[in-house]
Amino acid sequence: MPHKIGFVVVSSSGHEDGFSARELMIHAPTVSGWRSPRFCQFPQEIVLQMVERCRIRKLQLLAHQYMISSKIEFYISESLPEYFAPYQAERFRRLGYVSLCDNEKTGCKARELKSVYVDAVGQFLKLIFHQNHVNKYNIYNQVALVAINIIGDPADFSDESNTASREKLIDHYLGHNSEDPALEGTYARKSDYISPLDDLAFDMYQDPEVAQIIRKLDERKREAVQKERYDYAKKLKQAIADLQKVGERLGRYEVEKRCAVEKEDYDLAKEKKQQMEQYRAEVYEQLELHSLLDAELHSAVDPLLPATDPHPKINAESLPYDERPLPAIRKHYGEAVVEPEMSNADISDARRGGMLGEPEPLTEKALREASSAIDVLGETLVAEAYCKTWSYREDALLALSKKLMEMPVGTPKEDLKNTLRASVFLVRRAIKDIVTSVFQASLKLLKMIITQYIPKHKLSKLETAHCVERTIPVLLTRTGDSSARLRVTAANFIQEMALFKEVKSLQIIPSYLVQPLKANSSVHLAMSQMGLLARLLKDLGTGSSGFTIDNVMKFSVSALEHRVYEVRETAVRIILDMYRQHQASILEYLPPDDSNTRRNILYKTIFEGFAKIDGRATDAEMRARRKAATEEAEKQKKEEIKALQGQLAALKEIQAEVQLSSHLQRQRRKISLTIKV
Repeated sequence: MPHKIGFVVVSSSGHEDGFSARELMIHAPTVSGWRSPRFCQFPQEIVLQMVERCRIRKLQLLAHQYMISSKIEFYISESLPEYFAPYQAERFRRLGYVSLCDNEKTGCKARELKSVYVDAVGQFLKLIFHQNHVNKYNIYNQVALVAINIIGDPADFSDESNTASREKLIDHYLGHNSEDPALEGTYARKSDYISPLDDLAFDMYQDPEVAQIIRKLDERKREAVQKERYDYAKKLKQAIADLQKVGERLGRYEVEKRCAVEKEDYDLAKEKKQQMEQYRAEVYEQLELHSLLDAELHSAVDPLLPATDPHPKINAESLPYDERPLPAIRKHYGEAVVEPEMSNADISDARRGGMLGEPEPLTEKALREASSAIDVLGETLVAEAYCKTWSYREDALLALSKKLMEMPVGTPKEDLKNTLRASVFLVRRAIKDIVTSVFQASLKLLKMIITQYIPKHKLSKLETAHCVERTIPVLLTRTGDSSARLRVTAANFIQEMALFKEVKSLQIIPSYLVQPLKANSSVHLAMSQMGLLARLLKDLGTGSSGFTIDNVMKFSVSALEHRVYEVRETAVRIILDMYRQHQASILEYLPPDDSNTRRNILYKTIFEGFAKIDGRATDAEMRARRKAATEEAEKQKKEEIKALQGQLAALKEIQAEVQLSSHLQRQRRKISLTIKV
């Protein structure tokens, strides 16, 4: 039976920061998907690799509400073409295309879900996006894709030819043309059943936790039908139908809560969270009353309990980090901090605390680690900050923010300092959090502490320096995160924080950005550090900012040796920008400009860049000029030769005419003499 096929992104033409093609691998109500770069060239391209060679039966696309491509083409291949793997010459085979509406009827507020039926075998799928529809909202002429869903089944090489020929024969008698260029969802042969739970709409509008329960109940329904337990199957069918409505409502609450958090309306966010918890608890209680939510399903819905099955059938990796309900089976990549799993000894406490809607008690290790924060902020708040349920951790930061804002002017300075340091301790821990909303809440709290709390209570620069020095190292680490969105968010906040008037004068952040790149640091981390340095140099300059000619040039020259091309390219750009401002002072940090040095393409680029800045001709321009001069000289020489040849021809003509005239005169004299005689 065809089912949802997992895939990974092999490549893409490009993307806007924070909206890479890898976002297409996640299906949930709050995902935003892929976006092309601003003012990009068309067509744009994305290549996907499916987890196995399969026969694709159905493709689903969820288009953006206003960044809409006029047409999307589909291509399939058994393997990557030669420009990915030089020894594999196979090309992609075109399947056809779909056209997307311009969305004017909805005012560019609704997203179009496009489903097309195909029958193609391969492991690599290529999508080509053509020029965008123009509307007033899409000011950067971008195209976007919120989600893509691939449905099919594993393909067997042995029976492929027989199946293909049989299906072609059926197509022939049904009057279908397999070469039809348009894939508009008109493929009539849909005999293979596709479960509604594999439909893209199910994941995009369902609460992920409820979606897991529905899939479990659906498995049980099929088992009940096989065992002819029809009453139980009917009961499960009704429960699934009810849960789908529940999941859609919870999905809406989650989106509304996220919007409220983005607008910093924390009261509304808290209200939505409480609505979700209450509604979820009521539904689960009803399921338990009807004996539909047993111990096995509790392991799928209770985020505090470990999974009983070490190899669950539910693919939790397909969900975003902050929606995955099974911490015991989660995998974390990159440099993000991994949260510890619960031990068996903690299960009873977790069950008792979690089921009553309270965070689990702090472990002995946590009590020792956070003892100073507990003394100042209280054990309840700190326990929430350490809770294994991410929503409690987010709530703890919101509560702490409110507590700091409400501290009255005139509070003893020592109390204010202690509260600040305890808060920074929790902020630093939350910056390492793998959940996006918790991470973002930590940044908002840190900003409030620096720009509002410290100025309001007239605390010294030492307290601001403490905030920056305790948090900037972990923030820089997050710029190397495996998630593009987290990398961009962290880098943007660092740039913003460096420009706070309270932080700018301290000159702390620039000193971190000119630290030499570590050889074993991640590619993302190195690229983010270089990008931040380039951006902040333009904002701050090298005068009393923490950036100096010496530390910037030493860092940039060493970065020219980095293994990553983008890092080297940014280093060249920084050196050229420094030369524009400081001219000759920069040359002492570079090797001499000679033919030996110019063998290195980077130094050749740098020195030719210097020439352009100075208004001097580059080597390429000098060669072009010499070539042009040589060509001009050759042209003049040819013209002179041609002129001389013309003159010679004219002289020959004159000489011939003179000779002819002399000959005629002699002839006339001979005739005259003959007559006289």
